[in-house]
Amino acid sequence: MEADKEEDGVDAETFQADKRKMIQPASLKDPKLDKLKEALLDWINSTLKAEHIVVRSLEEDLYDGLVLHHLLARLAGVHLSLEEIALTASAQIRKLEVVLEELDQRLGQQDTKWDVSPGSALCFAPNCEALLRSSNVGCKQVEHLDVIHKKDLLATLHLLVAMVRRFQPEVELPTDVKVQVAVVEVSRRGIRSDVQTEVLTEASGANSEALSTTERDDPMEHLLKLEAHEVTAVKQAILHFVNKTMASVGLQVSDLDNQFSDGVILLLLIGQLEGFFIPLSDFSLIPVSHEEMLHNVSLALSLLRDLGLRVSTVEAHDVVSQDVAATLKVLYALFRKHGCS
Repeated sequence: MEADKEEDGVDAETFQADKRKMIQPASLKDPKLDKLKEALLDWINSTLKAEHIVVRSLEEDLYDGLVLHHLLARLAGVHLSLEEIALTASAQIRKLEVVLEELDQRLGQQDTKWDVSPGSALCFAPNCEALLRSSNVGCKQVEHLDVIHKKDLLATLHLLVAMVRRFQPEVELPTDVKVQVAVVEVSRRGIRSDVQTEVLTEASGANSEALSTTERDDPMEHLLKLEAHEVTAVKQAILHFVNKTMASVGLQVSDLDNQFSDGVILLLLIGQLEGFFIPLSDFSLIPVSHEEMLHNVSLALSLLRDLGLRVSTVEAHDVVSQDVAATLKVLYALFRKHGCS
């Protein structure tokens, strides 16, 4: 320890106790872990396909915040004012700070494994801790920044699994994935290590129960499994509700599947039902590009979430892509609140 401190330039006064988790080499070769990594890579690439972003390595491609920033925008409709590409370490840390703070708020306590404070990577380089602390972030946030920016695979896996469970619980991930991790604790008294089992995904029974809970919480999941004529009847009821609401502004909808994809009628419908005016400067009244449509729909979903409507499983890009199920979930949420009253 004395030799290490001398070599790395850390004196006894500035030394801080820390813990670190490292996946054991044998677990890194586990086929189940490989399948989980592959499934997460496929999920990221399919989610960001429209933006032509391709991720090839979870360890190497997520540490600078760019991919996480785009995932947050796609999945939660959150648009943060950040530079697209952060080249320096300080710029990357600042970007990660903002993105992870937003993710922490949205993930909440859903996945306690994302509380990676016991797994923060050791940092003995003289400028590393100062670089993190200079960002004026809290202790827990520093730990999150540290492990992600240091390309910590364990923390990255926990974060991505938590994002899938929160934003797209219907996505199937390999079940019962566990890894052996070495927990190394460094203190003034020396180094102590232990080996523990870390659960990355639950067993199939727990996962099925979570999915069935999602279906119970979302009536539209059940409605979409009905016979075709029954789904048509539901769509007709929603169509009548929409046109009755929009009659006062001289608009009529004939095709639920397509006319909501640019977000304009959806925003006007929300304004009519909730009794407020959305400034024209906040959205594109005549959207042309995919980005303008995505902005409109993201704004609509954000408003609905603020109003307490259950649209957390709906992604803006699905509505823009004219995904019938996603569009119906949004309209049914409004219909359930206003059409049945």
